[in-house]
Amino acid sequence: MKPSLIVHGGAWTIPDEAISACKAGCRRALEAGWEILRSGGQAADAVEAAIVVLEDDPVFDAGTGAHLTLDGCVELDAILMDGATLKAGAVTTLRRIKNPIRLARRVMERCDHMMLSGEGAERFAVEKGLPLCDPQDLIVPREIAAWEQCKRDSHDSMHHVHQGGTVGAVALDAGGHMVAGTSTGGTCCKRPGRVGDAPLIGCGTYVDQEAGGVSCTGWGEAIMKIVMAKAAVDKLRERPANPQDVADACVRLLASRANGTGGLILLNRGGDPAASFNTPNMAYGFVQQDGTFFVSS
Repeated sequence: MKPSLIVHGGAWTIPDEAISACKAGCRRALEAGWEILRSGGQAADAVEAAIVVLEDDPVFDAGTGAHLTLDGCVELDAILMDGATLKAGAVTTLRRIKNPIRLARRVMERCDHMMLSGEGAERFAVEKGLPLCDPQDLIVPREIAAWEQCKRDSHDSMHHVHQGGTVGAVALDAGGHMVAGTSTGGTCCKRPGRVGDAPLIGCGTYVDQEAGGVSCTGWGEAIMKIVMAKAAVDKLRERPANPQDVADACVRLLASRANGTGGLILLNRGGDPAASFNTPNMAYGFVQQDGTFFVSS
């Protein structure tokens, strides 16, 4: 089977000055994941590698550079799901993990539970050899400035040049194995302990390689209402030849039924990519049939 890979860096209003950086970040993520897939590597390795690149890039709202909570801290969420077994590993409200997608994979592969949060998740990370970082290492000056402005003037998304940027990836390897993952810092100035759609199976991420795989981005509270990732996979099962129609239908449902904004990326069971969004921009990219990269924002 021909491998396939699609990634995203979030659906939001991307300022003109950030568009090139978002596109460059998505391209680097594609390069990291595709190097693994084209060499015969596994989908899980490709998704992890792609998302790590995006988590390490401060232009996105995941890992380093994520939004701050009302308390001025970073709290990170992530999930990785296996389309063959339907196993998933999810982690939430992390303050000391540089790359949450790495911990999500350890939960998926080496834990009896599907989701771990906060201190318990970080204790599990140490047990499995994943180092903790200084929480300050995840904070960038842009987010400090936005947080301070919100404290002075009351919270307003207009203070945040960087209003979104959840990241995700879906990969199909040569063996027909499909994996999807998502990582986020959540919403700006969120209440401590808030968990959005991203780490919730079926909401921000879902994959069943008999149908397809999905990673979502946008207003989490709305995405959760329609369980958007699972809804998309169910539609792919019914209409496997129409991935773009499925993606568009799910975004319309997000708007009409949940009054929400956001987007999603997906692969159908054959690896055909699609993306859709109802925000001004969505940073995303995929590997085309000839092996070249398409990147858009």
